[in-house]
Amino acid sequence: MHEIETPADGAGTDDAEDRIVVAVVRSGGIAGLRRRWRAEPAPEQAPTWIELVDRCPWDEHLDPDARGADRYVWSIHARLRDKQLEQVVPDTRLEGAWRELVDAVRGADAATDEDEH
Repeated sequence: MHEIETPADGAGTDDAEDRIVVAVVRSGGIAGLRRRWRAEPAPEQAPTWIELVDRCPWDEHLDPDARGADRYVWSIHARLRDKQLEQVVPDTRLEGAWRELVDAVRGADAATDEDEH
């Protein structure tokens, strides 16, 4: 996995070091397609996003669910200041804090798409 999330703009500047970036990639399913969502919240939203990220059990070992084929797998990457966090979450384990974080990222990405059109 080991993807590094960097801010979309200002990479390499001091401001970029303080930015939060969270990306979610869903793979699998019947067609095996990958979908990607990304959130890069504004600085005033940082406390909310830090709380969402901190509530997730990043160090927990999540075994893939062997029950049934064509299940989704969620790869979640977060960059909080100088920390890079990553976890692969089987679809059957996408609940609680993980579900809240994924839903927030998907919602933020959809809002960004709407702003661009």
